[in-house]
Amino acid sequence: MLHRRSAQIPLQNSQIVRPESLPDNAAFLPNVRPMPTPDLDIDLLKQWIGRHESVHDSVHPSHANALAATLDCAEAFREGHALPLLWHWVYFWSTTPASDIGADGHARRGGFLPPVPLPRRMWAGGRLNFVAPLPVGRAAEKVSRILDVSMKSGATGPLVFVTVEHRILSGATECVVEEHDIVYRDQAAAGAPAPKGKPAPTDAQWSRRLDPDPVLLFRYSALTFNGHRIHYDRSYVTGVEGYPGLIVHGPLIATLLMDLLRRELPQRVVKSFSFRAVSPLFDIDSFSVNGKLSEDGRSAVLWAANARGELAMQAEATLA
Repeated sequence: MLHRRSAQIPLQNSQIVRPESLPDNAAFLPNVRPMPTPDLDIDLLKQWIGRHESVHDSVHPSHANALAATLDCAEAFREGHALPLLWHWVYFWSTTPASDIGADGHARRGGFLPPVPLPRRMWAGGRLNFVAPLPVGRAAEKVSRILDVSMKSGATGPLVFVTVEHRILSGATECVVEEHDIVYRDQAAAGAPAPKGKPAPTDAQWSRRLDPDPVLLFRYSALTFNGHRIHYDRSYVTGVEGYPGLIVHGPLIATLLMDLLRRELPQRVVKSFSFRAVSPLFDIDSFSVNGKLSEDGRSAVLWAANARGELAMQAEATLA
């Protein structure tokens, strides 16, 4: 059974690895620079720094097997198996009551996360250390803490970045340490041209093409209990948010990048993973996940590209 409580739990000493090859979160959108914005009370939002939350869940095999089917993996998970990396995102649901859901399908602002008054919320990236395997079929806990709230200005106006730390424990064993970056931004002006895409690398050692149909996006939304309407409500995402199609989940893209690495290097152990969203992917076009091993074999560079060869997400994994 999943339940949530406030917590002031002593944190262990595992540290997030920050690969220097990945730029700062501000590069998620172009032309970003620090700038105060009078319309946002950043001092109020910073009062959320240090806030804690704890969620208990069971790493049930049914969720793992449902995600395996969603990713088209021919695997069956049973109690005691190690959960594949990044699959912890389908556990520890945020079970917000229907009366507390906002117009976009997210929980109303001002609970655990600060009440940022900007309408668009996106998963900008993250950094993870994999300390120990997370066993399937066991009870687990996610301890979350707001690490930072900052404000910048970009091409579309003010941006607010919230960094949340998550620590995943199985019993007394710390398994995953994660920093999760969320960016809030304003709506784009009506008729504003889309920013020019950045070319993706063309020297992939491995590549896999995917067609992100609405069934894939619905299944992942259901597995993560994610009510954000941009992933399944076409009339909302095109008519209200102004995007051309349903948006592929950022964590789903990251999971597919890790899945590619797992398929290509099944015997290697991943110690850390960093990823950064660059531009959105939509269900109206296919996309590819790509990667290559470093010359010394100690790391892998991974990226997702849209059908036009433009970069959508970049990542790096360090290998044991």
